[in-house]
Amino acid sequence: MLRRLIPHPIVSILLLIVWILLVNKVTVGNIVLGAFLGLAVPVFTAPYWPDRPKVQKPFKVLEYVLVVLWDIIVANVEVALIILFKPNKKIESHWVNVPLELTSAEAITVLAGTITMTPGTVSAMLSADGGNILVHCLHTNDPDAVRQDIKHRYERRLKEIFP
Repeated sequence: MLRRLIPHPIVSILLLIVWILLVNKVTVGNIVLGAFLGLAVPVFTAPYWPDRPKVQKPFKVLEYVLVVLWDIIVANVEVALIILFKPNKKIESHWVNVPLELTSAEAITVLAGTITMTPGTVSAMLSADGGNILVHCLHTNDPDAVRQDIKHRYERRLKEIFP
């Protein structure tokens, strides 16, 4: 019964938080409206989620989010330094092909989004079989290191989160 009322509890909580952040004012009315949206949107969209992804280790999700946030901060500084102080002739952009061990569509989507959100890299294309992702790197001397970094920092953690 509770599963029918709150089919996606994490989405409900996130919608409430996002609503409060969007209105930028914490009032009882905003909390009630955010809670209503957090409950209503998942109920109405539940039929479109027949095969919900299963998260194996929820605390690994928190670890992953913290790692990504840290990487975004560091990458912002690195990209700013590249743009401000490196002459265009010395910027070495590379396309990096990253072979994937992930099989879950949700995990691959999270990985592609993570790569794109991190300044200095963009996930450009996923192979037809989902076995490789093409990543553009703004500046690197070692494309193999970029590949290994993506596999070690992100893909390894996503394999633990998604079955």
